[in-house]
Amino acid sequence: MNNLFNEAGFHIIDRTMTLKVKHWRSMCKGLVLGTVLTSCMILLYCVSMPQVHISLPEVPVPYSCAHRPFHVNPKLTGNTSELSTSQTCPPKVDIMFMKTHKTASSTFLNILFRFGEKHRLKFAFPNGRNDFFYPSFFERSQVKDYRPGMCFNIVCNHMRFSAPEVSKVLPMDTSYITILRDPAELFESAFHYFGRIVPFTWKIPGDDKMTEFLLNPAHYFDPHGFNSFYLKNLLFFDFGFDNTLKVADPQVEEGIKSISGRFHLVMLVEYFEESLVLLKDALCWDMDDLVFFKLNARKGSTVSKLTPALRAKALEWNAIDWKLYQHFNKTFWAKVESYGRQRMALDVAELRRRNEEMAKICIEDGQAVEAGRIHEMAMQPWQPIGEKSIMGYNLKHNVDKAYRKLCRKMLTPEIQYLTELGVNLWITKLWGHVRDIINW
Repeated sequence: MNNLFNEAGFHIIDRTMTLKVKHWRSMCKGLVLGTVLTSCMILLYCVSMPQVHISLPEVPVPYSCAHRPFHVNPKLTGNTSELSTSQTCPPKVDIMFMKTHKTASSTFLNILFRFGEKHRLKFAFPNGRNDFFYPSFFERSQVKDYRPGMCFNIVCNHMRFSAPEVSKVLPMDTSYITILRDPAELFESAFHYFGRIVPFTWKIPGDDKMTEFLLNPAHYFDPHGFNSFYLKNLLFFDFGFDNTLKVADPQVEEGIKSISGRFHLVMLVEYFEESLVLLKDALCWDMDDLVFFKLNARKGSTVSKLTPALRAKALEWNAIDWKLYQHFNKTFWAKVESYGRQRMALDVAELRRRNEEMAKICIEDGQAVEAGRIHEMAMQPWQPIGEKSIMGYNLKHNVDKAYRKLCRKMLTPEIQYLTELGVNLWITKLWGHVRDIINW
């Protein structure tokens, strides 16, 4: 009996010791992983800090450095089938695209990348990452290999806009383009995508954090909190203005006037095809330059449907962005009226026809798929922290040789396309590895 008790006691002690060893081993692994992640975060923070301002000499860029001559496009008169032989124009190639957040700007960037390659244009790219050290203000010293007097044709990466600095990188007759989105929908998308990197959201209780936040935003929002700008008047912030002003503050109206005076075309996400047609008309591009596939789209199950009450609260919370959007919604439709409603309808139908045709040629099964079903790593889109909600595409097998190159470029996500264009994204890629560990 004593031997049995002794054996049982030894087994209990041995099991207890084993559990303790496993517990300590698990704690050590967690500690090591935590240390690695913390070190990576500190490194990323250090290398992502705004660069020290360097005083550079003022050297204007009066003329374009584009390769000439370009082919001359026929200028449409009133109907897409009626070409004016007397009116022709070269495509405009000097472009500043103000890439705002969560506004289908990655889709437009793909169009711009392809146009730039087609015409052998020179992009002003950031160095080390895929944005110009956002959220710091843009400085020309952030441009890769920049020297005073250098000429570039296109600036298009995320930045916090600074008109004086941008103007010193591009020719004087550059076309300024940007895009806006309904602020309620933008807020929903931004909360989903950036919420986990805004620390004050961590204390919001419940599973539906966005609804809880909108019910009492003043209780949770910290205007001085890390990354807080993502969740209040993000558009106004991107354009370089104070996103925490009261909507009645005169500075808001001054900011809107400043944007209106600077940008030649303000597109709208909700009318993306119409926006591209206006762009084609303003820049004298070809219809072939406009074909696109929707990139960085979220799968439907992750999109929160805003009730009328929540939508009203989101617009109230983002009142400056709503005022901004309403202003440019009016100017947009004024441009459509000037272009001609019937002519616009014909051109939009033609663009949609070409997009559908390209989808049949290029995309396996003709539609976007979830991240886990994308076969090639080169086609994997960038994902937010904590989940894989952004969809992508599979390139169709045995694509006709005439379309193979175009199909691949149209389907290539932004980060991979930037790499192909020669941008060194070591900071972005390092952060991507950290993100992948967190997602795992």
